[in-house]
Amino acid sequence: MNGPEIHLSVAPELHLFVAARRRAGRTALATDGASSLGHVVESLGIPLTEAGQLFVDGREVPVSHVPAAGEEVDVHAVRRPQRVPGAPLRFLLDVHLGTLARRLRLLGIDAAYFSEDVGDPALAAYSARDRRVLLSRDRGLLRRRELWAGAYVYSDRPEEQLDDVLSRFSPVLAPWTRCVACNGDLENATKESVSGFLEGGTERTYDVFAQCTACRRVYWNGAHHSRLQTIVEDALRSYGDAAAQAS
Repeated sequence: MNGPEIHLSVAPELHLFVAARRRAGRTALATDGASSLGHVVESLGIPLTEAGQLFVDGREVPVSHVPAAGEEVDVHAVRRPQRVPGAPLRFLLDVHLGTLARRLRLLGIDAAYFSEDVGDPALAAYSARDRRVLLSRDRGLLRRRELWAGAYVYSDRPEEQLDDVLSRFSPVLAPWTRCVACNGDLENATKESVSGFLEGGTERTYDVFAQCTACRRVYWNGAHHSRLQTIVEDALRSYGDAAAQAS
């Protein structure tokens, strides 16, 4: 770009997306005089899903604003908790976030996930068709125009990823109500109704069961239950009240 020069400041939360020289307060940036501020922000490496309010000379402007010479621009991060209007809060996760998808489902959160890479166009189209928030660590994917909504997942550690999503969106938590394998709804089941799905030892040892209404997978409080219970209790302790208030 070789046009009007603006003076830009990026919120600290967004520093990981921009070059090191853009992280030290307000810096000069040449624009082309025609592109929108949204395009300028994206050209710096910041997905618009992560940009919150945009201010020019102290007043809030839309992403369509075309910067003029000498303007002072402040790019804020998305406010938390973030509101997603117009649809029930549902998520779509890319192929690299399988553990996060299972943990969201464990908490009763609607989280669609493909275990195979179906490609960026298909994910973006699914997000638009089903009005799902696409969660990804792929910045290029989050820049696709057909997305309904999206969010960058800031960590590569499942525990931190879960905290990130829960703190950002404050979804309503309903643990143990969704199948972690397929995202279907769980219903209570009797031992007799699921006996054909159980091995002999399980049938003799356990009495309380749930079954997925979609894939028919059966659940009981087995060897991994204590670990899963810890995840649930930590989430409810940290985010249960906030989610209830947000709803």
